[in-house]
This record gives sequence, C-alpha cells and structure tokens, in this order.
Amino acid sequence: MKVLRNSSRRGRTTRWSALWLVAGVMLVAGCGGGPTGEGAGPEAPPPRVEFSQPDGAQGVPPTAPVNATVSNGTITEAVMVNDDGKQVDGAIAEDGLSWTAGEPLGYGKEYTLTVTADGGNGPVTQQRAFTTVQPDAQTYVSMNPLDGQTVGVGQPLAFYFSADAPAPDKAKAEEAIKIHTEPAVDGEFYWFDDREVHWRPREFWQPGTEITINAQVYGKDLGNGVWGQEDRSATVTIGDSVILRADGASHQMSVEVNGQVQRTIPVSLGKPEFPSNNGTHVVTEHHATKLMDSSTYGLPVEQGGYMTEVDWAVRISNGGEFLHAAPWSVADQGRRNVSHGCINMSDADAKWVYDLLKKGDVVEITNSGGPDLRSWDGFGDWQVPWEEWVQGNR
Repeated sequence: MKVLRNSSRRGRTTRWSALWLVAGVMLVAGCGGGPTGEGAGPEAPPPRVEFSQPDGAQGVPPTAPVNATVSNGTITEAVMVNDDGKQVDGAIAEDGLSWTAGEPLGYGKEYTLTVTADGGNGPVTQQRAFTTVQPDAQTYVSMNPLDGQTVGVGQPLAFYFSADAPAPDKAKAEEAIKIHTEPAVDGEFYWFDDREVHWRPREFWQPGTEITINAQVYGKDLGNGVWGQEDRSATVTIGDSVILRADGASHQMSVEVNGQVQRTIPVSLGKPEFPSNNGTHVVTEHHATKLMDSSTYGLPVEQGGYMTEVDWAVRISNGGEFLHAAPWSVADQGRRNVSHGCINMSDADAKWVYDLLKKGDVVEITNSGGPDLRSWDGFGDWQVPWEEWVQGNR
C-alpha cells in the first residue's frame, strides 16, 4: 500500500511539471520572443539604386537625363562631381525616391555620382561614373532680331551658324529652333545657304504679335560632326505696321501706318543706268550720317560711281539701296529718277522718314525699270513665293 501511494504522488508531480512546461512554452510563444513568433517576419531587402547612365558610359550628351531612383528605401544623400571636383547642382525629390541633376553638363567631362540610400537596416552607398561627349567641332548660332527688340511687320527671323565649324544638318538644326507666337501663326524655315536659315509667316506679321525664340542647340548633335555651343533665346514684339510704297513711274512714295496713309513724299529713284530694284524690301539699318561709296558695290568713282556723305540714311538692301536725304536732287524729286538706285528725298522728308522707320518695316518699290530684288539681298525674303518658301530650299 505504501508503495502504491508513493507511485501515485510521483505521477501527479510529473503531470503537473509537464503542464507547467507547456504553459511556459505557450507564454514565451505568445510574447513573440522566439524567431518563429507571430510578430516576426523576413528581413527587409536592402535599398536598390538605379542610375540613368550606366557605369563607364562614354560619349553621353551633356543634356542627357542624369538621375538616380531607389526602391526599398529612400535617398539620404547624393553628390555628383566632375573630374575637376566641381559639384553639380541637383535635388532629392520630396518623397526621397529620386535625385535629379539640375544643370546641363559640360563637354568632355567625367562625372561621378554617389548615392546613399537607407531602407531601415542601415545605409547603402552606390556609385557610377560616366564621360560626356567631346565634340570635334562646335557651332555658335547668331540671331536677328535680338531679345527685347520691337520690329516691323516684314521682319524675318534669321539664324546664322558660325563659319568656323562644319555646316549643320538642316533638319536637325530646324528641330533645335523653337518658335512660339501669340497669337499663333503658321510659319516655315527657308535656307539661303548651308549656314543661314530664316523663318517667316505666309503674310506680314500682325502688329502686336509676341514672338518667343529658343535656339536650344547646346548639347545637341546637329549632324556632320558638329554640336551646339550655346543656347540662344529672345522675346520680340511686332510694332506698328509701317509700309512705304515708292512708285518709279509717278515718282511718289506713300507712307502707310497701320493701313492709313500719313504722307505722300516726292522722290527720285535710280536712273535708267542704275535702276532701283522692284519688290519688297525690309529695313535693316539706320545711319544719321553715312558715307555712300559705290566702290563697295563694284562701281569705282572713275567709272561713274560716287563717294558722298549723306544724312538720314536707312538701308533697305545689302546691294546698296538706301532711303536718304539728297538736297542736290530736290528739283528732280517727284519728276524723274536720277539716283544710283537709292530713294532720294529732301532733308525734311528724309528726317521724318528716318525717325518713323524701325528695323523690319517694309518698303515696296514698283515701276523702277530695274530688275526684281534678289531674295538673298538683305531681307528679300518676301520675294520668295510662299509655295516655294514652304519647300525649305533644303
């Protein structure tokens, strides 16, 4: 009997020990203290940084996108420097998921971008290096008109690619030049040679038109081994419509401002040996005093030319046609044509016209007895019919 009682007590003790052991295991498991607890999960993956330019890339255009994006974390620091140690401007996005360069890069430079990201398990730093293109040649773009100018209704938009570099591919050059007008007008490019291209609408501009020009050539491959050297931009306003109509048969010139005739002036155009050119001329220059030297146009003084200083000279072609004061021919003005191709006026009329005209205003010459103005002579753009102009002369 004694043995049986002892055995029963030992059995009960063993069972209670087992129960306490199970409870303890359950308590530990319920607190999540073990690796397999209810609140545990797999460790988060490290941040992954992706770069827009692969490591070691060569010949990258300076205007190519340069950025870095991160997954499984956020960017805490990003620094980009060139091979001179100069830091490139850039910014981390508000959400921390990307960094973007904030300025164009230079030609022929090596850049290193270092990005540090953190996903909660400690920072990770990654780095990429690449080199921008080194052009064989760069071209500079000159423009006419310039920023801030107010010009006349006949003013074309002219672009000149520098002569010290190969001529650009015409299609690529046109693509780089952005023109916006308010109000909107349809216009087209036309090439006068491999380096000079103009843009104009079908008809004269409307007064008050605002023109925004952006020649975005920097960092652009313009073809033929040449790259753009510098961006150019301008905002230009079309002023009042001023159109002069000089008639070589009547020897009179009407002056219209916004469609209203303001004055009719007696004039003398080119004599039969040196007739003025018929057609649409555009004002390009003003000179209060100008030495008129016919030898610059191939006519020496000894062969019937001249070297005379004149007042109130306004150039309307590169071939030597001006409006100017000619007090020596007042008796002929309104009666016959006696000049060497210019439009002669009295001092008073010439001064009035000089003060009125601006670059881009229009001078129409008819019945001169001479040839038509060449399209390449000054701004003879309006001599090219629209149907021909839109073909581009490429």
